[in-house]
Amino acid sequence: MPIDEAAFRQAMGHFACGVTVVTTQMGDERNGLTVASFASLSLRPPLVLVCVEKSVKSHDAIAAAGKFAVNILAENQTDVSNRFATKAEDKFADLPLHSGELGLPLIDGALANIECRLTNTLAGGDHSIFVGEVVHAEMREGEPLLYFRSGYRKIG
Repeated sequence: MPIDEAAFRQAMGHFACGVTVVTTQMGDERNGLTVASFASLSLRPPLVLVCVEKSVKSHDAIAAAGKFAVNILAENQTDVSNRFATKAEDKFADLPLHSGELGLPLIDGALANIECRLTNTLAGGDHSIFVGEVVHAEMREGEPLLYFRSGYRKIG
């Protein structure tokens, strides 16, 4: 019998992780959400994965667009993370952005903006695992925003 949901959530809270915002765009419609389940998957070819709950609007938007960007947030971007963790209608309003090589909205000030073409979608319970081939990346100096035991943390 599997562990109950509350105990599983508590156990996973003991794993520190970086905070990302995954964005996509199809036509004029932009979508995005805060994602902690992000990882490098392969070096050859360069692949990453993000896990997105099937019930959120951005899930279907990523699948339809066939591309997404992972914005790795800097330690001073807790407000950005909180904004994209909501169901607000326009999460992009007044947010400093630039357009990437794939035409995706990239968040200014993020430690890295990683643009991907969707190559595979795998089942993962109530989530889908989106695998993307990295086609472009921008990096900046700085410290990451971390999430640990239900709260934001900083290095040091």
